[in-house]
Amino acid sequence: MRIAQVAPLHEAVPPKLYGGTERVVSYLTEELVALGHDVTLYASGDSITSARLVASCDSALRLDPQCLDTVVYHVLQLEALMGEAATYDIIHFHTDYMHYPWARRALAPTVTTLHGRQDLNDLIPLYEEYGDIPLVSISNAQRLPIAHANWVGTVYHGLPETLYRVSPGPGRYLAFLGRFSPEKGFERAVEIASRAGLPLKVAAKCDPIDRAYFDQVVRPLLNEPVVEYVGEIGEHEKADFLGGAIALLFPIDWPEPFGLVLIESMACGTPVIAWPSGSVPELVDHGVTGFIVRSIEGAVDAADEARRLDRARVRATFERRFSARRMTQDYLRLYRRLINAQPPIRPVFSRNG
Repeated sequence: MRIAQVAPLHEAVPPKLYGGTERVVSYLTEELVALGHDVTLYASGDSITSARLVASCDSALRLDPQCLDTVVYHVLQLEALMGEAATYDIIHFHTDYMHYPWARRALAPTVTTLHGRQDLNDLIPLYEEYGDIPLVSISNAQRLPIAHANWVGTVYHGLPETLYRVSPGPGRYLAFLGRFSPEKGFERAVEIASRAGLPLKVAAKCDPIDRAYFDQVVRPLLNEPVVEYVGEIGEHEKADFLGGAIALLFPIDWPEPFGLVLIESMACGTPVIAWPSGSVPELVDHGVTGFIVRSIEGAVDAADEARRLDRARVRATFERRFSARRMTQDYLRLYRRLINAQPPIRPVFSRNG
């Protein structure tokens, strides 16, 4: 099968540091190549892949101080793709919605995986207009705000089984990994660790949009005695960070579309303690791979119970539900269904004109 994977340009594929979407694109691309498919990856020039690489910028835009307008390079990326579209059996976008006007008129079947939150009022008129664009959700919960959209499947993310090793446990601290933003619940994590009498090791980044929150809320909490802040870490550092933990804390306060860190932790055999928001009830097997809680008190109790969970069973559940091979096979089934349903040329125009 001839497949195009279209990635955002903000991070390399795979990313050097933080970048969940780009990591998933990398895992999917490499698995497709390993299975014998002819894959082209549209991504930044510093991406590393066994697929054919088409780059519209030299390096990831987030880390490029010379880049002032990221939209320019995404337009150039789409132009490069348009010139080759008819050569593909299917084109798989991971770039939100900028490509919708063109995808509607594409000379090959397309599918778009939405990686972000969909509970934004601005998206309602978008999907009233583009109700014909085939979409994939990364959890069933992600669909709810735009349930009327053209969802063709849900595919949970997956990780290569060789990426993380299982730690025998039981761990020495609680872990917080991800971003410093109000919805991620860092304040809750500090309170849980303090009340449980356990160290909290923190690996997180702060985006510019959350700088005020970091200065006002996070910075003072980093001085708490239980907190050890190690900064932003790369993929190669996560095995030790997560494997050495009693549990990963995921005390979110927003409709998380997926939460890649949850399955990263499971891959290490480390249980997770999470609030039941967004995708969490779909991903966490309560009492097996961790605990779903609704209060600080419940999380403190779960931190004690987490020591007694079978870490080998946590890992086995990861292998069954969240491997990159399983993710890729799910996508291949979707690709075949969409290809078989599409004529070679499918110009579809706006309902409004």
